[in-house]
Amino acid sequence: MEIKWLEDFVSLAKTNSFSRSAELRHVTQPAFSRRIQSLEAWLGSELIDRSSYPTRLTAAGEVFYEQALALLSQAQEARALLREQRSADHSVLDFAVPHTLSMTFFPRWLKALEKRLGLLRSRLRALNVHDAAMSLTDGGCDLLMCYYHPSQPLQLDAARYEMIVLGSERFSPYSAPTPQKRARFKLPGTPDAPVPYLAYTANAYLGRMADLLMGGAPSPPHLDKVYETDMAEALKAMVLAGHGVAFLPESAVVDSVARGELVDLAPSGGKAVAPWHLDMEIRLYRDRLAYTDASNRRELTKRDAVEAFWQAVRDQLKG
Repeated sequence: MEIKWLEDFVSLAKTNSFSRSAELRHVTQPAFSRRIQSLEAWLGSELIDRSSYPTRLTAAGEVFYEQALALLSQAQEARALLREQRSADHSVLDFAVPHTLSMTFFPRWLKALEKRLGLLRSRLRALNVHDAAMSLTDGGCDLLMCYYHPSQPLQLDAARYEMIVLGSERFSPYSAPTPQKRARFKLPGTPDAPVPYLAYTANAYLGRMADLLMGGAPSPPHLDKVYETDMAEALKAMVLAGHGVAFLPESAVVDSVARGELVDLAPSGGKAVAPWHLDMEIRLYRDRLAYTDASNRRELTKRDAVEAFWQAVRDQLKG
């Protein structure tokens, strides 16, 4: 059994709506339904009466609801206790950051902030975009850094989660060069000579961005998927080795492009820009309600540290 199954079940018990709870839990409705079914299979009992509208709990569901609340409370208490012991310095800032940003944008951005604030104590968890967002909503981090694009909005309540736009990230396809410094592979390819394609795994955020670009192309590209992973850095390594074409964030490849090791297939000002290039925002989020009821030294110290950092980020952007 997984903790998220209990959280899903409690949400459903409160909303009586699979679609609403799926939205609140930041997953698709089919995925949410499968998790509820997994919980029911693990327990060996049906918890949800699906014959009624709105949905409601079965008799077994009513009994288990109280147990689920107790289990979640105990888990949260255990987590809080361990976090209290994890660090004696309560001014440490906890970040949740997608893998790519954690290796490219985040280090340079934090270094620039330290010029204004001095040495910062931080802890970073590198996650996929979905899990990073869940870390913020579950109280697992103080600050969330992530990509944003209107086609794939992050379902965070604007009334609760405050946001700052830190900048933008160009996203386009890249190829290794030939000895003549031209792209070894070019899009869109042909039916007889499809382009070897290095792809993101299903449900990866950057994979959805790549699908968006290819779906908007004037004519569908001809691709032969030869490799997939959920890590942009792993795709970059495969492109550098000459295995094919991959869509990559600019911050991950800027040095390689400057050294002539990679070729942008949608160069700025080129004719291919429209179908093969998009820009994503880089955003920073915090929970504006966190620590509003701070009552002990740890909570007060953490609240002050997050507030000071947030204001420093705003000041930096103002110049």
